Amino acid sequence: MKTEGNPVPNRSHRTLIVVVGLIWMASSGAAYGQRLVSSRADDESAFGPVMRAYLGYLRNEQEVVDDRISRREITAGYYHRNSNRIRALRLMAVRLVRTTGNDYVPELEAVAPDELKTLFENPPRAGSFKPDQVLNNKFRFLGVIQANEPFYVFARLDPYEQAELMQKERSSSRPVTGEGDISTPNGQPVGQTAGRPKRTIPH
Repeated sequence: MKTEGNPVPNRSHRTLIVVVGLIWMASSGAAYGQRLVSSRADDESAFGPVMRAYLGYLRNEQEVVDDRISRREITAGYYHRNSNRIRALRLMAVRLVRTTGNDYVPELEAVAPDELKTLFENPPRAGSFKPDQVLNNKFRFLGVIQANEPFYVFARLDPYEQAELMQKERSSSRPVTGEGDISTPNGQPVGQTAGRPKRTIPH
């Protein structure tokens, strides 16, 4: 005796449903990825060529770590730390360009609190940094960026800035001669008389 009701789908029918579902999920994921890439492209179009080049460099760096983790060449901890670092660099670069209005990105360094020793031989205490503080005549502290974990972001000074700072330090450390001090005339070696040396006549 046959019973009425919903027919029980056979194995081929269930397989077809699974395949259709997978195709839909794949197409939806691809469409979302395209929208995400398009959105990023639209956001970056507001920046100048220097900033766009820097953002492209960060994208390439992220692709490198993505590839390395897929090949199991790095640990999950290393992957997350560097992915977070790339995100922190991007956030700081965007902040700088939008704040200054200049299409310029300095050489940025983003380090976690336990990585400060990679920049400084004797690293300062993490919480002691001040905005725009210059350290070792090499780095300018820009701020802390939260990218799933805190990163201290510094701008590496270019050689001209470093030379200017060192020149200022030398000038400020040079002693000032008082009015009553006896000083050696400029350009004359110590011990040499200012007058013309007497001619020695042989006997």
